[in-house]
Amino acid sequence: MRNKRVLTWVGLLVLSAAGQVFAQSLEEDWGSFLHYTAIGRFELANGYGQRIVAQDPEPTALLDLAETNEQGYRLLLKMHADSDVLRDVSGQILDLIERGRYIRRTDPRIINQEIRRLSTTIRGRIAAEERLRNAGEYAIPFMLSAMADESRKNEFAFITDALPKIGRSAIRPLTAALQMDNVAVRAEVIRALGKIGTMEPLPYLKLIVEQDVSESCRALATSAIEQIDSAAMKIPAAELFFRLGEAYYNRHDVLAPPAEYDFANIWFWDADRQALIREEVSKAYFNELMAMRCCEWTLKADAGMGKAIGLWIAAFFRAESANIPMPEHFGPGHADAHTYAVTAGPEYLHQALERALKNNEAYVALGVVEALAINAGEKSLLYRVGTSQPLAEALSFEDRKVRYSAAIAFAEAGPVSSFVGSELIVEHLAAALLEQGADELGEELAREYAERSVEAMYKLALSRNQIVDLSLAQSALITITHREEPSMQTAAGQVLAYLSSPEAQRALADMALNTQNIKDVRLSAFSSLALSAKLNANLLLSKHIDVLYELISSTETDPQLRAGAAGAFGALNLPSERAKTLILDQARS
Repeated sequence: MRNKRVLTWVGLLVLSAAGQVFAQSLEEDWGSFLHYTAIGRFELANGYGQRIVAQDPEPTALLDLAETNEQGYRLLLKMHADSDVLRDVSGQILDLIERGRYIRRTDPRIINQEIRRLSTTIRGRIAAEERLRNAGEYAIPFMLSAMADESRKNEFAFITDALPKIGRSAIRPLTAALQMDNVAVRAEVIRALGKIGTMEPLPYLKLIVEQDVSESCRALATSAIEQIDSAAMKIPAAELFFRLGEAYYNRHDVLAPPAEYDFANIWFWDADRQALIREEVSKAYFNELMAMRCCEWTLKADAGMGKAIGLWIAAFFRAESANIPMPEHFGPGHADAHTYAVTAGPEYLHQALERALKNNEAYVALGVVEALAINAGEKSLLYRVGTSQPLAEALSFEDRKVRYSAAIAFAEAGPVSSFVGSELIVEHLAAALLEQGADELGEELAREYAERSVEAMYKLALSRNQIVDLSLAQSALITITHREEPSMQTAAGQVLAYLSSPEAQRALADMALNTQNIKDVRLSAFSSLALSAKLNANLLLSKHIDVLYELISSTETDPQLRAGAAGAFGALNLPSERAKTLILDQARS
């Protein structure tokens, strides 16, 4: 037994000595790194920096070293920004320091210790309040849990006194916690929000005034609002939520998450557990997610507040533009922004589009325009938001995709009245048809726009639309008939059939008679030529007619092509001399 005790003590001494050696090694390497950095011996400094990283030190230990040498920490920041040699290793060391800062702020053990210290001595309470303020939003779940614990009633007053001293960072978890069932704790949350005194909690407090079942909570919320801004009492909670959503969407600095981390927290109230839960999300779309939540609260407060739908859609599209997966709280199978946009209807889409155009947000504008192309009719396409007509303005937007999509949306709907900028519809359709901007869009997307453009033109042609003058796209359509792209040639020819111009009809004849074209293209061209002749009579030159005649009269012509040519020839309604000659040429005496 004695030998076992001796071995245990020896083991502890060895571990203690190893810890001291490690601590000294980290401190020495840190000092050497800063020393050689300061005298400009960057290669040596880099070696010591690499040793620090290789040790995989406890982040809080490295944080302690940085906090005891502020000048050295500033030098580290400067090297990360300015030194090619030290940039990488400085960045790795800074990451470790920030991890230490995060660990210290969020460690539940430390936070709970500080909460208990609140009810000790005056000096202990002051120190605890400072450390809890440093913990910020991370302290709130533990403070609320302690307040709700019946066995800790003696601490209640000290915790409630400290709660508002956490400051602005406490607002998001505190407003989420207003959904709790515990009326006594909720009352203290309301008081704390009033004492913090910022504008962000106003809609949540006003909703309590309007809807809460607790008379005491309604009175406390009224008092809290009076402390912050008494004018808010005259504004509905739904409107206050909407304004907060707009503030998030517009990225107001006052609502920004802590700058020291590359993520932000969104807080939820778990009704089953009666506890706050936290989800880390990317800062790339934090503001958009919060704007969406504010819109959801707007609709909870007043289901008739339709403008919240337009803001929600814009925020969702802008969140998607970050090109990262949606956060976990969206849940599996959550529909994308396009699905909601198509479902929402034109009124709300125009609201979202007007916002996107004003903010010059191409991704949002494109998403909304594509949705409008699916679900909007001619009248709704010219919906006004105030004095503006968003989709009409989209025809002049600087982003090419938005312009093309807007033109296609109008063409698909078939406008029946002109408007300022309506002449741009055919201009953009023609440009899309010719795949202008392919270097900007990419070949695949440019081709997709070309195909959609010619389909939209065909719909306009079929309906004999009087607003969009397709003759302005004639040159582009004829250009396509000369390209070795069968599907596009055929589609362009079908549109040309409806244009009452000699050039259009002659282009169809050229396409039909061109032996370099594949058979299907030629047959389609003969069909389009026949339709053109029926609609516009004969506009061909004699050379075209002569070649047509030769095709029909030759026994070597492919039977299908011969039949196609004959159909076009007959539709031209030429003088009977040609038909008589054709009959006599085949006659036998």
